[in-house]
Amino acid sequence: MTPAAVTRESGLWKRGVLWLLLLAPLFFGTYGFANWFTGQRDDVGSLVFAWEGLIPLWPWTIIPYWSIDLLYGLAFLLPATRAAVDRLGLRLLTAQAICISCFLLWPLRFTFDRPMLDGLFGMMFDVLMGFDKPFNQAPSLHITLLVVLWACFVQYASSVWRVVVHIWFFLIGLSVLTTWQHHFIDVPTGMLAGFLCLWLWPSEGRSPLLNWRLARDPQRLRLALRYGLGAALCSALAVNVGGFALWLLWPGLSLLMVALNYALFDAQGFQKRADGRLSAAASWLLAPYLLVAWINSRAWTSKHPQPDEVAEGVWLGRIPAKGEGQGFAAIADLSAELPCRVDGKVYRELACLDLIAPSSAHCLQAAVAIEDLREHGPVLVCCALGYSRSATAIAAWLLLSGRCASVAEAISRVRQARPQVVLGNAHLQALEGVLSQSPRTSGVLHGH
Repeated sequence: MTPAAVTRESGLWKRGVLWLLLLAPLFFGTYGFANWFTGQRDDVGSLVFAWEGLIPLWPWTIIPYWSIDLLYGLAFLLPATRAAVDRLGLRLLTAQAICISCFLLWPLRFTFDRPMLDGLFGMMFDVLMGFDKPFNQAPSLHITLLVVLWACFVQYASSVWRVVVHIWFFLIGLSVLTTWQHHFIDVPTGMLAGFLCLWLWPSEGRSPLLNWRLARDPQRLRLALRYGLGAALCSALAVNVGGFALWLLWPGLSLLMVALNYALFDAQGFQKRADGRLSAAASWLLAPYLLVAWINSRAWTSKHPQPDEVAEGVWLGRIPAKGEGQGFAAIADLSAELPCRVDGKVYRELACLDLIAPSSAHCLQAAVAIEDLREHGPVLVCCALGYSRSATAIAAWLLLSGRCASVAEAISRVRQARPQVVLGNAHLQALEGVLSQSPRTSGVLHGH
């Protein structure tokens, strides 16, 4: 190892220690305060399903339960860059803030009476009970931290060690139930809180907290309101009906995040990556919405699932599923909300929001990308349905490449190939903006 590398590693180690010096007292202080404060209240309820009485008490699982404290500290030795150390610290700090806030706002109590235990396991339970109380339940801070640390260790593990990491972290997750520390509701809510921490501080790109801007487009705001109302309805049903309806909290959170993407975060809020997939955090948090969006995509295109060639190896279609798009060398993907199966093809992510016309600047970017991808062979330009966003992108390419002289001609050519195309006034205005740029940009396309 070179002296420069030694200095670098030393600096990262010190930075990790500084984060621990901040997080450790904050953890014990806020967690203990929430326990004490809730213990003074007389309005603390519980949320227990009848079948939870069948969950066994396995004293030995106190070992994986306790191990998360060790893994918490060791995690700061793994990151290879300052940004990665800070990202881990911010995720853990956010986990603390989310969970403690929920403990104070919606306190719950654990209701099972654990029998007396002896031996090593009994001693470990006694130590735990000296600090912990039957409060601080949902979302489980243990599970929230588990999600954050699991993502960290998996990222740096390889081959056999990755299998070991998965097995051990699964045992930690199981242990919150088999040590009788948490009721079931605490587990899925803790998982969602953990994925929210990962989403807020992603491994790729900037944090949504640092990249938000209030939308000015009335259509975006209208859609944000609709999704927000859907989130409120799901949450109201979950809270008032209870029981199995509590699962509606998941689609409620999913719809709320979609609403925030339309209102604040734009397409970047879906965290689509350069390989066509959404981040793991976005995939889990948005799963109910993504499922419905995928079903909607397949339903609308069921009578015409195949793509259509518009011009010279440029095809227009829906986002490909497994087995689709095999005849293409490259994919230009304008869907923000759905993952795209790349399957070794040259891929370009050009995500924009559903039901929102791409801007002129976005159309220009897409047109240049399409021309660039043509060098590799046939190109599939796609979005969820292949009716609007991707159609606009191809129309922009037709204009900037000189294949069409007017917006009307470009749209006519696209519709001739794919009659289902739906383009409104906003799409036409964006293309008019593209046409006004053509004297300066068409040379770029011809240069390819």
